[in-house]
Amino acid sequence: MLDLVIVGASAAGLSASIYAARRRLNFKIISADIGGEVATSGEIENWPGIIHTDGLSLADKFKEHAKANKVVIEDGKWVSEIKKQDNIFLIFGKNPDGSLFEEKTKTVLVATGVHSKELNITGEKEFRNKGVSYCTVCDGPLFSGQVVATIGAGNSALESALMMSGIASKVYLINKYPAFKGEDVLINKVKSASNIEIIYEAMTSAILGENFVSALEYKNKVGETQKIEVKGVFVHIGQLPNSSLVGGIELDETKQIKVNLRGETNIAGLFAAGDVTNIPYKQIVIAAGQGVTALLSAVDYLNKNH
Repeated sequence: MLDLVIVGASAAGLSASIYAARRRLNFKIISADIGGEVATSGEIENWPGIIHTDGLSLADKFKEHAKANKVVIEDGKWVSEIKKQDNIFLIFGKNPDGSLFEEKTKTVLVATGVHSKELNITGEKEFRNKGVSYCTVCDGPLFSGQVVATIGAGNSALESALMMSGIASKVYLINKYPAFKGEDVLINKVKSASNIEIIYEAMTSAILGENFVSALEYKNKVGETQKIEVKGVFVHIGQLPNSSLVGGIELDETKQIKVNLRGETNIAGLFAAGDVTNIPYKQIVIAAGQGVTALLSAVDYLNKNH
């Protein structure tokens, strides 16, 4: 039986895995992908020791570091349920080929991160992957020389618009608020970009097209419907925690997993770390540190209970 299964392979999960390997635990990572939200980040200038990088490059470094410690990463696997039975945990899920798997482990560290919120407007689902994207880093290069729109008011939207300003011919940045909610350094860069047009107090109401996106509609602050022609729409309006795997786990009002300062949940032996938890400030460096804290707490639990 495994000592530990880490579910998720982004900043929290991969950082935890390095410490788990150094403690010589019998463990593995199970994850749908490697890198998670880190890999979808744009420019990164606040990771200590690296003045400038991007999310994909940093995620690759995380993976490289874990592999150097001989961490077993089973990616492409979807965990559907985590259940505690007596003093062990059962993990159920689906392999890449669609077959089912089951793992038994003494402890679990949930580091499943978040997923993008949707607008829930006409045309959004219809044109997903046909011009509508929730990952500018992934899909932005497909729109070279075209006109696109980014929707949102925070750092992710600002980063998206900045990235696309270097790829697209023009970027509309649609903000439903009268001001942005992101960092000043990003706001100033966006405002100084010659090919970014900011539209404030605008509620996106529909995405239009035939086979692919050709336009979007929004209502301005006086309620008038406006239409702009675009080939791509990048949605960055916030994120929701991937917290539904464990029955009986305590969540806060926003569905984040409640943890204490040690990364412990209300279920003994089950720990959580990173953006899926209620720890404030969603930053890569915070998630990484929290992953390590939760891992060391899991080691303490194993020493006392197994």
